[in-house]
Amino acid sequence: MSKNSGKNHKNIKKTDNHPVSKADNQEEKREQEAHQDERIEKTGQTTMGNIHLITIIGEVEGHDNLGSNAKTTKYEHVLPQLAAIEDSSEIQGLLVLLNTMGGDVEAGLAIAEMIASLSKPTVSLVLGGSHSIGVPIATSTDYSYIVPTGTMVIHPVRMNGMVIGAPQTFDYFKQMQDRITGFVCSHCRISRERMEEMMMATGILTKDMGTILVGGEAVREGLIDEVGGIREAVKKLHTLMEHSPEKQ
Repeated sequence: MSKNSGKNHKNIKKTDNHPVSKADNQEEKREQEAHQDERIEKTGQTTMGNIHLITIIGEVEGHDNLGSNAKTTKYEHVLPQLAAIEDSSEIQGLLVLLNTMGGDVEAGLAIAEMIASLSKPTVSLVLGGSHSIGVPIATSTDYSYIVPTGTMVIHPVRMNGMVIGAPQTFDYFKQMQDRITGFVCSHCRISRERMEEMMMATGILTKDMGTILVGGEAVREGLIDEVGGIREAVKKLHTLMEHSPEKQ
């Protein structure tokens, strides 16, 4: 009875150690790709080797949910992921792609501050546009790019809903605007005076105050470091990763 048990046990062990077939590898690869596609669809994020990619698209959503038809970036998805990137030993760099109309000031600044405080190398790339609160996010990285046709709109702070016509309201507007201006100017080459001058410009936007910068104009003004595309952005990030103190 015990001999048979031993034989059966040996047979089971032989079965457990069967070599992994090519079909098994392909199936596992398909599952990984499906999971990656699902992650991109749900959060706009993916990991490429030792680089993590985050997209800031549509409107940066604040504390209220926007309509189901609106494309949004949810800060409750981005902030935990940024914390995980900082703590990860596998991820060595962050690439941020931007095509955003702007959105909630508090949420946008929270994302920008998190990116700026990462110890890992970071690079941003402005594609279609990075308007309004998208400007601090674009400038929060170690190095920034904008494609030749990319745009950035700089304008004063706005508020939706009921506004109380009292001096305190305008003081609050000024304080919020100073927070944005201070962050942007501390993370790029533009001066505070020039930033405020572009915010208050008239005659450029037909129904608003502000300035539109296209491609190289954003570089000349000192908001963005260089004109380039995904090739240059990825190459620059690899260079920064090679010289990162963490790697050394």
